[in-house]
Amino acid sequence: MNTIKAAITAVGGYVPPDKLTNDDLSKMVDTNDEWIRTRTGIVERRILKGEGKATSDLGVPAVMEIIRKKNLDPKEIDCIICATVTPDMTFPATANIIADKVGAVNAFSYDVSAACSGFLFSLTTGAAFIESGRYKKVIVIGADKMSAIVDYTDRSTCIIFGDGGAAVLLEPSVDDTGIQDSLLKTDGSGAEYLRMVAGGSKKPASIETVTNREHFIYQEGKTVFKFAVKGMADVSEEIMKRNELTADNVAWLVPHQANLRIIDATAERMGLPKEKVMINIQRFGNTTAATIPLCLWEWEKQLKKGDNLILAAFGGGFTWGAIWLKWSYDTE
Repeated sequence: MNTIKAAITAVGGYVPPDKLTNDDLSKMVDTNDEWIRTRTGIVERRILKGEGKATSDLGVPAVMEIIRKKNLDPKEIDCIICATVTPDMTFPATANIIADKVGAVNAFSYDVSAACSGFLFSLTTGAAFIESGRYKKVIVIGADKMSAIVDYTDRSTCIIFGDGGAAVLLEPSVDDTGIQDSLLKTDGSGAEYLRMVAGGSKKPASIETVTNREHFIYQEGKTVFKFAVKGMADVSEEIMKRNELTADNVAWLVPHQANLRIIDATAERMGLPKEKVMINIQRFGNTTAATIPLCLWEWEKQLKKGDNLILAAFGGGFTWGAIWLKWSYDTE
């Protein structure tokens, strides 16, 4: 009996038109273009503007692009998973709202919260639904409106994040391509170093929490950087070793776009040259769950059927992981 594999058969993405450049930030906080570039690699990021605009407004265009590309009837979609830490509301799930907006009336849908590793966790879960044989079309979204939880008076965090969304369609593989292996890890002790203090059941919103600016991202940068470099590099190297992959037969590293130095360290551990690494952090910044699928969206035309891709991420929680997949199609 042949094992069913889950293949990515289409990619869609969306970034808002409004840009926030390093020069713009230098007028808001004590920073400058050189300081930001040398520490992060970021030049600009996109910001979703407009009253009532939310994460679902980043996810919907990405899903609609997939629907157009595949000439897909939304009623055929079995499941929609949205990785996000900036849901439209605490509930219902943003995936539910996206499903309604795109007309996926037969899909069940839910959110996954795993910070910057959310897309990898969601992709692995979506793949399991396909591999079970029960579902044929699963859409996995990574989308975050990080500008909603960034403190633009804190130069250590406001320089990093941007808004964006992207999605992939998973279907049963017709050959040996698709998701081959995954390695996912968490360490809850990391909550001390990267978190949003208020807004949950432990510390509900109050006048005091708002006044104390506790509904924004808090990050202890040096500690997170150290964990991220080790975590992303370790899992990427391990997934290569256990599948007997080498730098020669890996076509692309698709890394979470958190920091250029973290990306470089991961590629170095894998023995990969820069020309095999997808990097768009300079234009979009860290869009959290959206970074990896946005890379797939931008590089789609360069990907060849059978290419070995390593997807790697590290995020708050701590969460981290890597996925090995064989690309499933050539883009016309």
